[in-house]
Amino acid sequence: MIRVAAVGDLHVGRSEPPVELLKAAEEADLLLLAGDLTNCGDAGEARSLAACLADVEVPVVAVLGNHDHHAETPEEVVAELRGAGVVVLDGEACHVALDGTVVGVAGTKGFACGLPGTCATAFGEPEMKRFVEVGRLEAERFGAALAELDAPHRIGLLHYSPIGATVAGEPPEIHAFLADHRLAEQADEHGADLLLHGHAHSGREHGETPGGIPVRNVARPVIRAPYRIYTLGA
Repeated sequence: MIRVAAVGDLHVGRSEPPVELLKAAEEADLLLLAGDLTNCGDAGEARSLAACLADVEVPVVAVLGNHDHHAETPEEVVAELRGAGVVVLDGEACHVALDGTVVGVAGTKGFACGLPGTCATAFGEPEMKRFVEVGRLEAERFGAALAELDAPHRIGLLHYSPIGATVAGEPPEIHAFLADHRLAEQADEHGADLLLHGHAHSGREHGETPGGIPVRNVARPVIRAPYRIYTLGA
């Protein structure tokens, strides 16, 4: 049985680095971070978090969120985190060897678009077409990363939600900016045991894709804990 600790939306800079993450080694085999690790994408914020994560005694895998891009230097955030030993995924896959088994993680930030029947379409102004295209490429990269996984346990790590159930509770007017159903389509096509995301602070923890893959919103304001533990292979 593999124990996975997961949390997103730490927003370091608005708050202090969560030293409680150090306890993950006592309860979990792997720590996954679902974006918005910093508040404004400042390298100093990332450095502060990296100093904390460097002492976490289990493998740490992360994706960035929209806040981590705000300063328009996400590469600096990534460099700080990787300097602390964190694996940062951006449309990529990694394999983590744990206790005689392997956990595969496919990760990307994702993007906005919306949900079936209420999603944006690539029609009209060039700006709208570019908006929809960014989300399409993010979803396709996520699917390609899932397809690369060759492991008995497979996790999809995102910032934006792939479904509507876990953003329920947010104002309906902003659901299109919190989720993209194309991420769920890719997961159902390529397969996964669990999808994790953040971003929707007022959403719900539990949901599933149309194909039945469990989805968990691990935004810190949702789980109201330093992290949530999920088990694979139980």
